[in-house]
Amino acid sequence: MSKAAEALRISALTVIALLAFAGNSLLCRLALQGGHADPAAFTLIRLASGAAALWIVMRVGRRDQRIGGDWRAAFALFAYAITFSFAYVSLTAGTGALLAFGAVQASMLLVGFLKGERLGPAQGLGLALAVAGLVYMVLPGVEAPPPLGAVLMLTAGVAWGLYSLRGRRAGDPVAATAGNFLRTVPLALVATLLFVSRLEVDPMGWALALISGVVTSGLGYVIWYTALKGLTATRAAVVQLSVPTITAFGGVLFLGESFTPRLAIASCVILGGVALAILSRTRRA
Repeated sequence: MSKAAEALRISALTVIALLAFAGNSLLCRLALQGGHADPAAFTLIRLASGAAALWIVMRVGRRDQRIGGDWRAAFALFAYAITFSFAYVSLTAGTGALLAFGAVQASMLLVGFLKGERLGPAQGLGLALAVAGLVYMVLPGVEAPPPLGAVLMLTAGVAWGLYSLRGRRAGDPVAATAGNFLRTVPLALVATLLFVSRLEVDPMGWALALISGVVTSGLGYVIWYTALKGLTATRAAVVQLSVPTITAFGGVLFLGESFTPRLAIASCVILGGVALAILSRTRRA
């Protein structure tokens, strides 16, 4: 495969993965803020259904392939999923976006820096523009967050950053993601038992969690692990700044939220900054 074709493939996979991430945010918002499920039940159904779907894929289409992944990646995945769900209950969407994606960028860029990756002038400008656009987009909804909610969302962001970084070293994306999801199930079961008195999920909550687990998480993370093989840690961090924009447009299309001039301006700034950053070369120390 030519370099141009490979670059196009990685770009397409990255876009699909980012759409899946935004889909997860929308499904989580609908389920938790709509009162259709509690955080522990939603997380268990999401992870267990993702594990089941990927196990079926492995058994049906890849009988000669062993389950991959590792416990470190699985723990990071579980930590992200459970803290993200519980944080969503107490934080506004704007505050949550700033905390989560700030933590993702900080963790992934720090690891990239320690491994010798350096932002060139154009990449630095692109990252600054994307961050400025994100702050401008969510500023009206930003408020002093509850301490526990803030800690949970920061933990979710760091955990997701670490999970993404583990994915750059994973072998087969399907086998690795399947193994990671399967390992999260006992962890999610323990967490659910701790909150058994608060468990609540209705049919809509089941449906939203199943879609999140099978489609936007299970399959979405396989695609993300595949795309990560063609991305540096820096680029993998920067492109995820586009997720709040995609989520906001998803809210307009599917949740009836308002399309405002602020959203339009912020989206152009964020996506322009992301494009500038990923099209520029990453320097090595």
